[in-house]
Amino acid sequence: MPLEKLRALKFQPFVSGLLVAINVIVFFVGTYDKGSIYDAGMLKAFEVLEQREYDRIIWSLFLHNDISHLFNNMFLLFFMGAMIEKEIGHVRFGILYFLSGIGGNIVSLIIKVIKSNFSASLGASGAIFGLDGVLLAMVLFSEKKMENVTPVRVLLMIAYSLYSGFTGRNIDNAAHVGGLFTGFVLAAVMCGIGRLRRKGDQL
Repeated sequence: MPLEKLRALKFQPFVSGLLVAINVIVFFVGTYDKGSIYDAGMLKAFEVLEQREYDRIIWSLFLHNDISHLFNNMFLLFFMGAMIEKEIGHVRFGILYFLSGIGGNIVSLIIKVIKSNFSASLGASGAIFGLDGVLLAMVLFSEKKMENVTPVRVLLMIAYSLYSGFTGRNIDNAAHVGGLFTGFVLAAVMCGIGRLRRKGDQL
C-alpha cells in the first residue's frame, strides 16, 4: 500500500466514528428492550457507592434520554472528536475521552452525595465537555497550531455550552464541569510531556 494511503488511513477518525456507532446502537437496543439496559447502566449514587456497581460510571456514558439528546452529543462527538483525534492520534484521543467521562461522573457522584440527591444521570455529555477541555489545553499549550481554532473561540464555545447547561432543566452540570476540568488537566499534562520530550531530543 502506498505511503500516502497509509497516512490517510492513520488520520481517519476511527475512534470517534466507532464511539458514535456504539452510542447509536445502544440507544436503539435500549429503546427496544424497554429500558433494562438503562436500569442496569444509569449513574446512581446508591448503586455505585453502596452496592459497588462501579461499572455504571462507564456504561452511563453510552446512554441517552431521547433522540435529541443522542443527536446533540453525537454531533459534537464526531466533529470535535475527529478534529482532536487527527491531532493527537487514536489511542490518546480514546484515553482522554473515557477519562474525561469518568472524571465527570465521579464529580457528579460527589455532588449528589453532598446534596443528598440520588437521582439518576446518563449521557456522554461529561466526556463531550472533556473534549472541550482538551481542545482548550491544546490551543493554549501545544506547539502545533490548529487551523481556525483560537483560545477565544474555544472559550466562547465552552461558555455557551455551560450557559446552556445551567439554564436548562434536568441537566447534570456537575458532570459537565467535572469532565471539562478533567479533559483540560489531562491534555495540559500531555502537552507538557510532549514539550519536555522534544526538548530532550534536541539536547
